[in-house]
Amino acid sequence: MRKKTVRIGIAYILMIGLWASAFPGIRAGLESYTPEHLALFRLLIGSMALLVFAVLTHMRLPDMKDIPAILSLGFLGVALYHILLNIGEKTVSAGTASLLVTMTPIFSAMLSRLFFGEHFGLYKWIGSIISLLGVSIISFGAGNYTNSVNGILLILLAAFSESIYFVFQARYIKKYGFIPFVTFTIWGGTIPMLVFLPGLGEEFLNASMNSTLSIVYLGLLPTVVPYFALAYVTSLVGASEATISLYLTPAVALAISWVWLGEVPAFIALTGGMVTVAGVCFTYLTVNKMIKILNPYFLSKKQ
Repeated sequence: MRKKTVRIGIAYILMIGLWASAFPGIRAGLESYTPEHLALFRLLIGSMALLVFAVLTHMRLPDMKDIPAILSLGFLGVALYHILLNIGEKTVSAGTASLLVTMTPIFSAMLSRLFFGEHFGLYKWIGSIISLLGVSIISFGAGNYTNSVNGILLILLAAFSESIYFVFQARYIKKYGFIPFVTFTIWGGTIPMLVFLPGLGEEFLNASMNSTLSIVYLGLLPTVVPYFALAYVTSLVGASEATISLYLTPAVALAISWVWLGEVPAFIALTGGMVTVAGVCFTYLTVNKMIKILNPYFLSKKQ
């Protein structure tokens, strides 16, 4: 039990840290690449790395009957998410984009409840409200009130698209395992992005080294590892609970953007970050405490 808890904790750390770093990484990449070419380049790098891994591990291919669903989930959770997020970040700062994406846990909880009857629980909703309050405080500290409405809407649509992927992946994770499933969906998300291949070579030749290295980093780490981590956690605790920790992403993204891009957060943004962390801590500590209290009761009932 303790080993499983440690593994879940490591998965959360990888997921939050790498996904948070993706937002400033995208901003850096957009200095030389269009949103479409950035998404394609990033996914090509991730797909090629996974292809090498699949060959070395003799990964089995999905059954023919599952391919349409896997391609659809790859399109929604990988291709559409990345292209919408990239376009949105043309007019929305990295920190603001990361806080908009924190709507993913809310969307995931609603979809899980609607399609699978997954119970989110009062304490989780309270923790989510506290975290959303922290996210709202962060937005006031972002100092950017002229963000494009279209950009904001596109990022919210990206969050919804990603939540569909998270909620409906459980069946295929159970069948294939989380690493093969993520590999299949990243390949599935890369294929439709090939329509943007023309012009990528020219941009690559004219791009700054900083932008190109940022995309290489995005392709090798944030594109692959967080999906593995979240799929692993989802297989153990369910989609709605697994995505709660994503509320921490804006706070971590603010810190990384500060170091990477020099986007200095205001004091109110830092305060919002602490409130967000408090909301997530409330959720996990309260729920775990309730489980410990109630477990002996239910055990005695069974006896």
